[in-house]
Amino acid sequence: MAFLAARLDRIQPSPTIAVTAKARALKAAGRDIIGLGAGEPDFDTPEHIRKAAERAIEAGDTRYTDVDGTPALKKAICAKFARENRLTYTPDQISVGTGGKQVLYNALMATLNPGDEVIIPAPYWVSYPDMVLLAEGVPVVVECPADNGFKLRAADLEAAITPKTKWIILNSPSNPTGAAYNHAEMKAVTDVLVKHPHVWVMTDDMYEHITFDDFKFVTPAEVEPSLFARTLTVNGVSKAYSMTGWRIGYAGGPVELIKAMAKVQSQSTSNPSSVSQAAAVVALNGPQDFIKPRAEKFRERRDLVVSMLNQAKGITCSRPEGAFYVYPSCAGTIGKKTPSGKVIETDNDFVEQLLEAEGVAVVQGTAFGLAPFFRISYATDTDSLEEACRRIQRFCGSLS
Repeated sequence: MAFLAARLDRIQPSPTIAVTAKARALKAAGRDIIGLGAGEPDFDTPEHIRKAAERAIEAGDTRYTDVDGTPALKKAICAKFARENRLTYTPDQISVGTGGKQVLYNALMATLNPGDEVIIPAPYWVSYPDMVLLAEGVPVVVECPADNGFKLRAADLEAAITPKTKWIILNSPSNPTGAAYNHAEMKAVTDVLVKHPHVWVMTDDMYEHITFDDFKFVTPAEVEPSLFARTLTVNGVSKAYSMTGWRIGYAGGPVELIKAMAKVQSQSTSNPSSVSQAAAVVALNGPQDFIKPRAEKFRERRDLVVSMLNQAKGITCSRPEGAFYVYPSCAGTIGKKTPSGKVIETDNDFVEQLLEAEGVAVVQGTAFGLAPFFRISYATDTDSLEEACRRIQRFCGSLS
């Protein structure tokens, strides 16, 4: 359609949202569907946070706020960074947006010129490359193989950096793999970045509090303080506090970058929801004791899913350090036929035929930049996960 902007030709709709929508549509049509595509905790927002929102409404806290966050929320974010990450920010170094996605988008829109390169380790969250493309940048995808735990190797990072590199985006624990960098692994990455002062670091720490087996989370500016002045540390309340629908993300970074991001936000959404911000203050300042038990529940689900998937013919699944995803390889099913005669040639074929035959909705690895894999979100109840894995086993067993 000639009326539409040419920039739309550069990007695709979010594949994860598309899978979730398709699963809902099939369910509404009467199909028995188990959707494992959505990336959100199945736990409710804790009561004390919900009550804070109610109090904000009753107090009339329903008006416009400062464009990029209330003073109270920025103060709470500064305290969080100091308490948990040993990072010292002042309120003028904090940006609050309507979800972490907007914060990342604002930063890219505020900094990228046509042709600027952004290094994106793959597998990656589906939105990173498309946001770079919308901002007229160039995504430089660096594959992180399964035999290295889906993590970026220092030599591969060094090889990807050019004079045009402006950012690297790091996501640990990762969506879609659950891979997380320990201190030594993160230090190997930051050691490379120290040598290239023109490269800025954008770190997506959204899954910080969902880690397993005594894993200790670290963020780049904490590991290498000399990177602090060129790092945007992005986080939010969606995953740890089960507040996906509240739409609050935030970041700490240099004052001039934060101002530029606020400028972009002032001409798009303006401020995030005042009520959501009030709830986020209480989330960050209030009790944190529910977080570890919820992470432990995710660990139990991880172990169940990894065990059952590794019993499916043609599937191999590594055990991630965090988040609530697994990223199994379906390489062993490529070239095989379904009972209806359909040949599985790609991971796209695998997920389509799995949905058709067994009613299990997962996301193809192609969407995340590394094939042939697929992503499962185990942020759902144990009974559904067990049944989904049985169906996957049955589907794989039916291939010839």
